[in-house]
Amino acid sequence: MRATVIRNHGGPEVLQTEPAEEPTAGPGQAVVRIAAAGLNFIDTYHRTGLYPRDLPFIPGMEAAGVVESVGPDVSNTAAGDRVAWCTAPGAYAEAAAAPVESLIPVPAEVSLETAAAAALQGLTAQYLVRDTFPLGDGDSCLIHAGAGGVGLLLTQAAKRLGATVYATVGSEEKAELSRAAGADHVIVYTREDFAERVREIGGERCLDVVYDGVGRTTLAAGLDLLRPRGVMAAFGNASGPPDQVDPLTLGKASLFLTRPSLFHYARTREELLSRAEELFEWIAEGLQVRIGARFPLEQAADAHRALEGRSTTGKVLIIP
Repeated sequence: MRATVIRNHGGPEVLQTEPAEEPTAGPGQAVVRIAAAGLNFIDTYHRTGLYPRDLPFIPGMEAAGVVESVGPDVSNTAAGDRVAWCTAPGAYAEAAAAPVESLIPVPAEVSLETAAAAALQGLTAQYLVRDTFPLGDGDSCLIHAGAGGVGLLLTQAAKRLGATVYATVGSEEKAELSRAAGADHVIVYTREDFAERVREIGGERCLDVVYDGVGRTTLAAGLDLLRPRGVMAAFGNASGPPDQVDPLTLGKASLFLTRPSLFHYARTREELLSRAEELFEWIAEGLQVRIGARFPLEQAADAHRALEGRSTTGKVLIIP
């Protein structure tokens, strides 16, 4: 089979597609023929070494496909099952051996590409609005990168729960996508200061929660927009790791700062399946999963460049 391999940390050029050994299913595993892999910022963190992994490795934590074989001790998954996952490595390949405990059954009405596009980002949106800061009627939230994969799903989920959504985007084209997803106030940060604009619209410290997947360029200003006991959910580093925050800064309004991760919000299989069940229900009820671009496996480096260059909208898929 073919797989994209990283042998040294670095820029997108370290992604090399080459022949690889076909996987076999060990104990507790299933071999899945991959229909699509999802590209996420965590893949770029693994590539650069920000989140270290042992070299060499096949990147990618998210994919969907059809089970081809299972390990000798596996009884709850069978060949022919349609599955997705977002917490197991090795997705940039034609096939992968994944732990059965990480596999999510994909309903018949959901395409495998949609499942690959929604697994990590959709579950992230689900836990952020349900648990990191449970949104409800009358709450106000700020969503950075509102036209990105997580941003569009977060916006739709927040509106389902009755919240007012402020969103930041980088262009008017992206603003239209954010508005179409339901954002109430869309701010093009390349034209105006997002913090000043939020204050103009809602007043001082008008936000209950900031969902920040951008990091360095946004976190500090976002803290000053939160109401007393508001929550800064810093779940990503798209612009680089944020500067350290002095606890005294949080003390100005008794704020909460958290660095949530899906790995800690889906620690058991029961929790993973419960979150996935609600996500797929939302999709069946009309939640739109936008696939912004598809790249063949051999162009994985170009996919990374597009994501890091902020030229993408919605979800980027890599197609083996």
